[in-house]
Amino acid sequence: MKITEHIANAAQSRQTLVSFEILPPLKGKSIESTYEHLDPLMEFKPPYVNVTYHRSEHMFKKRPDGSFEKVEIRKRPGTVGICAALMNHYKIDAVPHLICGGFTREETENALIDLAYLGVDNVLVLRGDAPKNESFFEAEPGGHRYAIDLLEQVANMNNGIYLEKDLQGGVKTKFCIGVAGYPEKHAEAPNLQSDLAYLKKKVDAGAEYVVTQMFFDNQKYFDFVKRCREAGINIPIIPGLKPLTSKKQLNLLPPIFNVDIPTELASEMMKAKSDKDAEQIGTEWLINQSKELKKFGVPVLHYYTLGKSIVVRNVVAAIS
Repeated sequence: MKITEHIANAAQSRQTLVSFEILPPLKGKSIESTYEHLDPLMEFKPPYVNVTYHRSEHMFKKRPDGSFEKVEIRKRPGTVGICAALMNHYKIDAVPHLICGGFTREETENALIDLAYLGVDNVLVLRGDAPKNESFFEAEPGGHRYAIDLLEQVANMNNGIYLEKDLQGGVKTKFCIGVAGYPEKHAEAPNLQSDLAYLKKKVDAGAEYVVTQMFFDNQKYFDFVKRCREAGINIPIIPGLKPLTSKKQLNLLPPIFNVDIPTELASEMMKAKSDKDAEQIGTEWLINQSKELKKFGVPVLHYYTLGKSIVVRNVVAAIS
């Protein structure tokens, strides 16, 4: 079922849905590690789970002669297979992330065909980040540079338009397309207004819902929704939420995700005498965030679990 259909059905009964986002397991781990991570969350009957995608990275390996060889590695393969496994194991929808980085247009088309064969109805379209050892994003040769270009490829396939001319008029896919939104603007956008203009172009190109970057101040989300509506962006805007669980995140998260930590939250976290105390402070903050957002009438509360499924479970239990 499409995300927009889940939201419409929940709206009829005035429900707020919950959904979760997971990372694929590291190479060498089994799908059982994913089930163990998600099992505590299944009591809340999420209609879908997002599965991230990570581009290939590279490292330089020293040869015997002293020169260096560039070696490609993939730390977290398996997004397509994990989606299929989750759909079969839990009987829920899975939403794979599609990214530009590391993929050609042909590889993207083949991945979309595989997803369509598996009965996947939704995709979240993202540009993706630059590799950790590189300063700037560079498109794969023959790949997409911007998320809107990737979005247009998905929209074309929904209309039966493929890369090869002799395949035009082929089977139409039926993907519901989601995109990312940034209440505090994308790190590379010059300002909030230009970032909003980019989002509007994605909506005009076929995006059907938005999932936001994490934020810790609900007013940032409320203001973002207001600006979107004023700009003619009228699709569902799903808040993305993450618990703070350690003091070091106060310094790590802001530069990586371009988010502010509210002064009150940061002050309380700094008082924590242990990681357990810090986790409890972050949990209570997210509970209050979630309650306020639920009261505001958000369609879905989307939690970035990132290895903290028990913390997220405690949050959702507190607001259910």
